[in-house]
Amino acid sequence: MKTDVDIAVIGAGAVGLAAALMAARPDLRVAVVEAHAPEAWQAERPDLRVYALALDNQALLEDLGVWPAVKAKRTEPYAAMTVFDEVQASPLRFSAGELGRSYLGHIVENSLLVETLWRALQPLKNVSFHCPDKIESVTSYDHDVTLTLRSGIELSAGIVIGADGARSKVRDLAGIETRVHDYGQKGLVAFVKTELPHRRTAWQRFLSTGPLAFLPFGENVCSIVWTLPNERADELLVADADTFCRALESAFAGTLGKVELVSERAAFPLKRQLAKTMLQGRTLLLGDAAHAVHPLAGQGVNLGLRDVAALQAVFTGAKAGQSDPLALKALQRWARQRFSDNAVAAYAFENINRVFSNDNFALSLLRGTLLGAGDKLTPLKNAMARYAAGI
Repeated sequence: MKTDVDIAVIGAGAVGLAAALMAARPDLRVAVVEAHAPEAWQAERPDLRVYALALDNQALLEDLGVWPAVKAKRTEPYAAMTVFDEVQASPLRFSAGELGRSYLGHIVENSLLVETLWRALQPLKNVSFHCPDKIESVTSYDHDVTLTLRSGIELSAGIVIGADGARSKVRDLAGIETRVHDYGQKGLVAFVKTELPHRRTAWQRFLSTGPLAFLPFGENVCSIVWTLPNERADELLVADADTFCRALESAFAGTLGKVELVSERAAFPLKRQLAKTMLQGRTLLLGDAAHAVHPLAGQGVNLGLRDVAALQAVFTGAKAGQSDPLALKALQRWARQRFSDNAVAAYAFENINRVFSNDNFALSLLRGTLLGAGDKLTPLKNAMARYAAGI
């Protein structure tokens, strides 16, 4: 059986589903292919995978009509960010008030965002779902692409969107190469209760082993993202709760007092992975399929959603000009711009991590100078905050 659609989206994570919902709203025919239906969000069991959602991406979700439902269930706004290291005493502080805003972003659980997007797509008559199913082959032609699924279904699509993560099957089938750098580190995540209030502040401390982030999540609860060398991460992953908490308190210099582990722990390997192009023929890549970056600034999902927002601008412009939204020239411009933006961001995060997570004496002096000067140079500091917040 062969089905004709305008767009086939492979991957039903937050970025893929946002792309599907965005594309479906101008009445394009969309097929979503996913191996597993999203797990239900559970209020009593917070998802360890959280995002520091920037304001521009909140605006995208508002435009897609899903933000009110996400916010009604659980989000945590943060109004400030504090950055400091283990050598220098002078922190760098960012404040929403200095930008004329009430907050800089929201902490959002992955499973909540995915479930909300999934539900928003269900009633749309121009969206079809192939789940559980997987892509097996892609054949590209001048004006369309034919996909064969494991179930035997064939889809003929104007474009294919690969939003199937860092190990993208779509990227491999399209023959798109990647540049990969393994940091030799893991990101250890958990929820902890803190003795002192987090004051709706996102905290980041740079250590010689990697950055440690405390993200506000409910009253006196924080989500932590702790970058560690592989062996140390593995040790702390299985350490007893008391040993883990004492190590965490020490690493965070007791900034929020004593901590209590209130969740499971998990760890994931850290790599920088950039596809050499985001568009090959009529196959394009979004999110981690195109660019997996260091979690340093919480920008991973934000970059992916910005891919979607930029693609939305292409479709909106085509509709206004009564032209083909899937025309290759416009998609090629989109791909060049997003590739450039994502590459700059990926290497910027990496270099910040290299300078600030380092026990080299000269670099210690340099980062102390940068932190102290940055906090006093309000225009520079606010420009950095605007970039992180997407405003």
